Amino acid sequence: MPSIIEKLVLREPAGRPNSWIQFVASLAFLGIYAWSAGGDSSGSWLLVMAVASALSGVAESLPKDRHLLAGVFRLTAISALLCLLAAIVFVPEFIVGRPLTGVGRH
Repeated sequence: MPSIIEKLVLREPAGRPNSWIQFVASLAFLGIYAWSAGGDSSGSWLLVMAVASALSGVAESLPKDRHLLAGVFRLTAISALLCLLAAIVFVPEFIVGRPLTGVGRH
């Protein structure tokens, strides 16, 4: 019986329609980052999202016989997103752009 990781991550690449969606999402994240770069908020998380989307797009655009390489790209994208989640929990300044001093304090 195949494992869930083998079934979902190491499956054959989906092809062009899915890869184009991922590449457009990556460009959208980069565009939002460029647009918000002039503000005082931190937008570094947008770069992580852009990189993860681009890696996923590359994974889906590979030839059908490149299961393992597509899986490596997918796992790398998932790892980047998991690191972003960890940053939200442990280093929220990375997301909000300023140190959090406490609830209700200004």
